[in-house]
Amino acid sequence: MYALETIDIVKRYANHLALNKVSISVPQQSIFGLLGPNGAGKTSLIRIINQITAPDEGKVLFSGMPLNASHSSIVGYLPEERGLYKKMKVGEQAMYLAQLKGVEKQVARKRLQMWFEMFEIDSWWNKKVEELSKGMQQKVQFIVTVIHEPEILIFDEPFSGFDPVNVKLLKAEILRLRDQGSTILFSTHNMESVEELCDHIALIHSSEKILDGTVEEIKRGYRSHTFELQLSNLKGPVSSIIPEGFELLTEKTNHYNETLIRIKSKEVVHPNDLIQAMIPHAGIVSFNEVLPSMNDIFIEKVQQK
Repeated sequence: MYALETIDIVKRYANHLALNKVSISVPQQSIFGLLGPNGAGKTSLIRIINQITAPDEGKVLFSGMPLNASHSSIVGYLPEERGLYKKMKVGEQAMYLAQLKGVEKQVARKRLQMWFEMFEIDSWWNKKVEELSKGMQQKVQFIVTVIHEPEILIFDEPFSGFDPVNVKLLKAEILRLRDQGSTILFSTHNMESVEELCDHIALIHSSEKILDGTVEEIKRGYRSHTFELQLSNLKGPVSSIIPEGFELLTEKTNHYNETLIRIKSKEVVHPNDLIQAMIPHAGIVSFNEVLPSMNDIFIEKVQQK
């Protein structure tokens, strides 16, 4: 059973096709990355899931049930365009929004105090929103998104505007929320975050889904048979000891007189066979296959389209 599914979603705006039969399946208690360049259709899909707009064709399912008005209570949505009432006090506004989402007053205050302390903004409770920095406002917006402890959390560019320290804090909280049972869908351009956080991803480009799967499956599917070895006690020049069929990409010697090489095979090769072929010619200090990054795959797929 999936926590969230979209099936053949089509969305048009006048003469523009924003989504063309886009289907995604988000497993329960997972982090699902929705990727794509600007204008790909990601925000259009998120707005449909949140019932802000309706699809022209297709359907959305929550735990196998067709999307309906009651599902809004189990979703927390952090849009890319942040919005807080600038003249209201931070605590007053957070309490108001929490109760608007159905959290009882006493429970809301207790939860908010916990989150404010965790994000180190408890001293700002009686300050006006306009007195906060952009990063502080972002923290408040994140808190009010998760305060009703929804089953599904949808974040659109959640790390926008955060410095590296607060990005790290936010990532830790997203992982904690998943581990406590939440299903998380987030849209981002930050490929490093995708590799750190996501269990699954879907790549949308020019209104269509062009790639999906687990991060590990996708990276292995785009492997280039490139390997990195750290060698000692070489019995000849590197070019003479690497197996036939391999291209030497880089070579570097460190102050321990060890040589770090990167080589690429023109054909599929089993790592064990490569190690066995190298053992007679050098000591192997370390060995690993170099898999492409999600950023490399993202660029390749978008340029192919």
